[in-house]
Amino acid sequence: MASARSSGQPGPPPPPPRPPARLLLLLLLPLLLLLAPGAWGWARGAPRPPPSSPPLSIMGLMPLTKEVAKGSIGRGVLPAVELAIEQIRNESLLRPYFLDLRLYDTECDNAKGLKAFYDAIKYGPNHLMVFGGVCPSVTSIIAESLQGWNLVQLSFAATTPVLADKKKYPYFFRTVPSDNAVNPAILKLLKHYQWKRVGTLTQDVQRFSEVRNDLTGVLYGEDIEISDTESFSNDPCTSVKKLKGNDVRIILGQFDQHMAAKVFCCAYEENMYGSKYQWIIPGWYEPSWWDQVHTEANSSRCLRKNLLAAMEGYIGVDFEPLSSKQIKTISGKTPQQYEREYNNKRSGVGPSKFHGYAYDGIWVIAKTLQRAMETLHASSRHQRIQDFNYTDHTLGRIILNAMNETNFFGVTGQVVFRNGERMGTIKFTQFQDSREVKVGEYNAVADTLEMINDTIRFQGSEPPKDKTIILEQLRKISLPLYSILSALTILGMIMASAFLFFNIKNRNQKLIKMSSPYMNNLIILGGMLSYASIFLFGLDGSFVSEKTFETLCTVRTWILTVGYTTAFGAMFAKTWRVHAIFKNVKMKKKIIKDQKLLVIVGGMLLIDLCILICWQAVDPLRRTVERYSMEPDPAGRDISIRPLLEHCENSHMTIWLGIVYAYKGLLMLFGCFLAWETRNVSIPALNDSKYIGMSVYNVGIMCIIGAAVSFLTRDQPNVQFCIVALVIIFCSTITLCLVFVPKLITLRTNPDAATQNRRFQFTQNQKKEDSKTSTSVTSVNQASTSRLEGLQSENHRLRMKITELDKDLEEVTMQLQDTPEKTTYIKQNHYQELNDILSLGNFTESTDGGKAILKNHLDQNPQLQWNTTEPSRTCKDPIEDINSPEHIQRRLSLQLPILHHAYLPSIGGVDASCVSPCVSPTASPRHRHVPPSFRVMVSGL
Repeated sequence: MASARSSGQPGPPPPPPRPPARLLLLLLLPLLLLLAPGAWGWARGAPRPPPSSPPLSIMGLMPLTKEVAKGSIGRGVLPAVELAIEQIRNESLLRPYFLDLRLYDTECDNAKGLKAFYDAIKYGPNHLMVFGGVCPSVTSIIAESLQGWNLVQLSFAATTPVLADKKKYPYFFRTVPSDNAVNPAILKLLKHYQWKRVGTLTQDVQRFSEVRNDLTGVLYGEDIEISDTESFSNDPCTSVKKLKGNDVRIILGQFDQHMAAKVFCCAYEENMYGSKYQWIIPGWYEPSWWDQVHTEANSSRCLRKNLLAAMEGYIGVDFEPLSSKQIKTISGKTPQQYEREYNNKRSGVGPSKFHGYAYDGIWVIAKTLQRAMETLHASSRHQRIQDFNYTDHTLGRIILNAMNETNFFGVTGQVVFRNGERMGTIKFTQFQDSREVKVGEYNAVADTLEMINDTIRFQGSEPPKDKTIILEQLRKISLPLYSILSALTILGMIMASAFLFFNIKNRNQKLIKMSSPYMNNLIILGGMLSYASIFLFGLDGSFVSEKTFETLCTVRTWILTVGYTTAFGAMFAKTWRVHAIFKNVKMKKKIIKDQKLLVIVGGMLLIDLCILICWQAVDPLRRTVERYSMEPDPAGRDISIRPLLEHCENSHMTIWLGIVYAYKGLLMLFGCFLAWETRNVSIPALNDSKYIGMSVYNVGIMCIIGAAVSFLTRDQPNVQFCIVALVIIFCSTITLCLVFVPKLITLRTNPDAATQNRRFQFTQNQKKEDSKTSTSVTSVNQASTSRLEGLQSENHRLRMKITELDKDLEEVTMQLQDTPEKTTYIKQNHYQELNDILSLGNFTESTDGGKAILKNHLDQNPQLQWNTTEPSRTCKDPIEDINSPEHIQRRLSLQLPILHHAYLPSIGGVDASCVSPCVSPTASPRHRHVPPSFRVMVSGL
C-alpha cells in the first residue's frame, strides 16, 4: 500500500465493515425456518405445552404431501400420534418434560429425505430419537447412518425385511412387524393343516425375494418340503404351469396386488383352483384390490368372474392392525375404544392401517425416555436427558438399551422387540364370496395359532392335500369272482371224480378194457391237477403273505405243467400203442403192455421235472410288484390311486417260458401226428384219434387266445385270472368229456358195437394202403386181428345153423346107406367145376386155399378116387336113363361129400380130412387151430 501510495496512484477502496456474526444469524434464522418446513416446532395440530416445561424433541420423518402416494400414510397416522401425545401429557409420564415431535416431510424421495434429516440435525434442536420411516429406500439410508449420530429410530410403517439386519442397522426398531414376521405364522398354519409340501411363486422384486429367502430358512429343518421355487417378472403363467406340472397344491405367493390379478388369471387357465389347491398370498393389499386391477386383468383376457372364481378361498397373511382382545392397553383404553377415538379425531383425513402402530410407537418412545431418565437419575453422573447431543455415545446407549426393554400391551397387541423386530400379531384372512374374512391369528410372542371356529371355509369337504395323495393300492382278485370260478372248478373236479369212478368200476368191461383203463386214470389225474392249479392262481396278496405268494409262484407252475403232461402224455401214449399195432406192417407178433405206456408217460414227466428243477435252481420265480400310472379315485376323493400288481417273474422269464412252450408244442404236434396216422383204425374202442384231434385243436386255440388276452390284460388281475381260469376249466373239461362221454354213452346203449370191426370199409382202405407193399400175408395179419373179435358174435349164430345142417346131412347119408350100390363115379374134368364151387363161398379166404382143401380131402380119402373103381361103368351106353336109381345113387355119393367138405371148413364146422360131418361144431379144426399169422396178441385191450 505504501508503494501504491508513493506512486501517487489511488489505492483500492477499503473493504466494507463485516456485520457482527450474531446479527447475521438473526437475519438468516427466519429464512432457515422457511427452508426447513416442519422444523418450526411441534406436531401439526398438537397442543402446545406450557412454556415452563422443557421439551424432549423427537425427529418425525414421514411423507406428508398429497403428491406422494404414501403421503396418505403420514397424514393418516397424525391423528393417532396426537392422541398418544395428549394422553402421555395428561398422565404426566415424562414430568417435568413434555414430548415435542417435530415433523419433517421426506416425500418418499431419497435425496429430499436425506436433506430433511440433515437439516433437522443441523438447524433443529438436539433430537433424542427419530420417529418414522415409511418408504423403504429412504428409511434404509437414514437408518444406516444413525449409529454415527447416536440416534435410535423407531418406525411404524417400514416392513421391508432389509432393515432386519442388525449388523447394518443396529439402532433401528419398528413397532410394525416386518414382512418376514409372517413366515413363522405361515409355518404354524402349515403345521396346523399338516401341509408338508409347498411351492413358492415370487415376483422378481427385492422385497419379495427377501421374504422368500427367509421363508426357506424358516421351513428348513421343519419337515416341510419346498418342492418347487418359481419366480417371474411380468408373465406368471409359465411359472404357474410349472407349479402344476410339479404337482404343487399349496402355493406360497409373494407379489403385489397388480401381479396378483395376473397370477390368478393364469391359475384359472391352468385349473389350479378349487378344492385341490390352496393359495397363500400377502394380505396387505388394498381393500377390494381385485376391482382396482380388473381392467389390467381384462387385458389378459380374464373375465372378472373367472378372476373371482380363481381367487375364491385364498388365504391372506398380514399383521393385525389392532388387537381383537378386549383388554385395556397401556393408555387405559381398549383397542376398540381407541379405534373409536381415532375415527373421531381424524375427521376428514383418510385412515391408515398403520395408525395403531404409530400410536403404540409414541408410547414406546415415551416409555423408553422414561426408563432412560430413571437410569440417569440412578447414576452418579447427574446428567440430564435434555443435555443429550449427537456425540453423547453414553446417553445414546442408554436409550438403545431402554428401547430393547420395551414390553407392554398396546392397541396392536403385546409390544416386545427381539433384535429390534416387533413380535406382533399376524392375522389370517380368507377370500369368501368376494370379501375377505378373518379366520385366525398368530401370536408371535406366545408362538400360538388361534383359528376362529367355523370361519375358514374350504371348497372341498376337507382341507386340500399338500400333494396328490398317492394311495398305493394292491390290485386284488375279486372275492366273488374267485368264489364263482372256484365253484366251477369244484364242479369240474366232481365230474373228473365221476369219470374216475366210472373207469374203475367198468375196468373189466370189454369197451373200457380195450381203451386202457390205467391210461384213462392218468388222464383224469392230469385233469384234476390242472383244475387244482386254478385255486392257486387266484391266491394273491389279499389272501396270503408275500413269502407265501412267492412259494405259490413255484407250486402252481409245477402243478399245471405236470397236470398237462400227465393228461396229454397218457392220451398220446394210448394212441402210440394203437399206431404201433396197426401201422407196423412187418410186425408178426407184438405185446405192448400198460407198463410200457407208463414208462413213456414217466419219461415225459421226467423231462418236465428236469426243466422245472433247472428253472428253480438257476433262476427261481420271485414276487415282483409292478407300479402302474396313477388313476383318479372312483369315490371322488382328492387322492390318486397307484395300482400295484403282483407278478411271478425272474430275470430270464422269456427264455424259460420259451423252453416250456417249445416242449409242450412238440408234445402237441406228436399227438396230432399219432391221431392222423390212426384215423382209419375201425375199432372205436381203440381209435380215439378223432377225439384227440378235437382236444388238441380246442386246447391249442384256447391256449393261444388265453395267452394273448392274458398278456394284454396283465394290469387287470380280475380279467386275467378269469381268462386263465376259464381256459384251464374249458381245456380240462373238454378233454375229459371227449375221452369219457362217448364211452359212457356207448356202454349204456350198445356195448358190443364199439368192439366190432367195421370190416368192409376198413378192408377196402386197408387194401388200398397195402397194395403198395407185400399184399396177402400182411393183409391177412392186420385184417384178421381186427376181424377176430367182430366174427365172434356172427360165429355164434352160425353154429346153430351148422348143427342143423349136420343133422340133415346125417339123415340123408343114412338113407343112402340103404341102397345096394355105394360106389361113386366122377370124371376127371369135374375138378375145375368143384374148384369154381369152392371159390364162390362167402367166407373163403382165397382160391388157392380152396384148392388146397380139396386136394387135402382127396389125399386123405383114397376110396374116393374116382378114376379106377369100376371102369366098366364108363363104357356103358351113354343113353342110359340118368334118372334111374343107379344114377341117382352115384350122384349123391359124389356130391354130398364134396359139398360137405367145401362148405363146412369155411365156417369152422368140419375138417377137410373128415369123411363125414363133425358131430360138434367145437371140434372143428377152425376152432381148434389158428395159423400163426392170426396170433397178434394185444395185452390189456
